[in-house]
Amino acid sequence: MKKIIKWMWKIIDVLITSILAVMVVLVFTNVVLRYGFSSGIRSSVELSRLGLVWIVLLGAAVVLRRGEHLAVTEFSERFFPSAVPILNRLIWLVILISSSMLFIGALNQTLANWHNISPLTGLPSALFALAGVISGLLIGLISLVRIFNPSWLLEQEDDE
Repeated sequence: MKKIIKWMWKIIDVLITSILAVMVVLVFTNVVLRYGFSSGIRSSVELSRLGLVWIVLLGAAVVLRRGEHLAVTEFSERFFPSAVPILNRLIWLVILISSSMLFIGALNQTLANWHNISPLTGLPSALFALAGVISGLLIGLISLVRIFNPSWLLEQEDDE
């Protein structure tokens, strides 16, 4: 099970890196074409925007798994050290509820817009919301695991 999870997260890391590389090439090529040749790639702006949405939402799940999100814990750790495990579980519960809302809303948008095709790219406009579906699902699973075992996914990082 641990190998499958590590493999999945490595695929997500490679996917994020690939999307970023494609975005850089698209934007750079478009800039050169516009300023050098008075032309451009019409779909590059929309594809770059789609890539940015996917990078941000997948990246949010990746950094949550790694425990790299910004957290201000000085107050609770200093004044309520014995309550920190309970507070952490409450925080994970709030994250679970929020990610569930993200998942449900993005799923509704994905289903509603799947047949709306972009005239520039020919891709469904629901691909923007699909990033929210996947991110909400990943964040929800991470928070569900961490409610019951707060250090489980971090322990997997140490095994690498």
